[in-house]
Amino acid sequence: MNDMTFYGQRVAFIGAHPDDIELGCGALIAHIVQKTEVLCITLSDNQKNPTLKNVKSEHLSSMNVLGVSPKNVLVSEFETRRFPQARQEILEYLISIRHQYHPDIVFTHTRADIHQDHGTVTEETLRAFRGTTVLGFDVLRSTYGFFPNFLVGVTEDDVDRKIAALAEYKTYTDKYYFNPETTRATLIRHGALAERPYAEGFDILRIVSSFDCQRG
Repeated sequence: MNDMTFYGQRVAFIGAHPDDIELGCGALIAHIVQKTEVLCITLSDNQKNPTLKNVKSEHLSSMNVLGVSPKNVLVSEFETRRFPQARQEILEYLISIRHQYHPDIVFTHTRADIHQDHGTVTEETLRAFRGTTVLGFDVLRSTYGFFPNFLVGVTEDDVDRKIAALAEYKTYTDKYYFNPETTRATLIRHGALAERPYAEGFDILRIVSSFDCQRG
């Protein structure tokens, strides 16, 4: 099979809250973390909600399971459910990330996501990273009409590591979207679309590319 090969020396994953990146991209991160520099940016630590006091530490543990270096895990303090009011500050924060890290590819929330924080992150990511490829990931509980049109094959080991990473979130053990069977079924379904055993699925927000007719 002739897969399209894509690459980047630095790949950034941008989510609104702890758990978003792992839910949407955990298997892909496990797949690429030893091949490239992975940067994970979460905009809210959820610490103003007394029932979510542990999610920041759980996020850091989850990222450790995926193999992401602690120095490449950034967690900011924008207030959950108030992102639309902080749009300009979020834009400026993301521009500072662009200037500091210069990622080649950015993953963020799909446009199909109806959560107000997620939608704001998508819009400001597209503004902050003009001229950069941006792909959208699915957070199952808040997306409607998502269909992946960019599929990345992953291995069973990558799937197991995603499930293990999500298991670090003891706060969410009763949530259906943290159920290992749901996670595996989603990766199998995306794999079926790609005619592979497993795949992580994204939609295309912006592709910036060049064409080369020479084959290695």
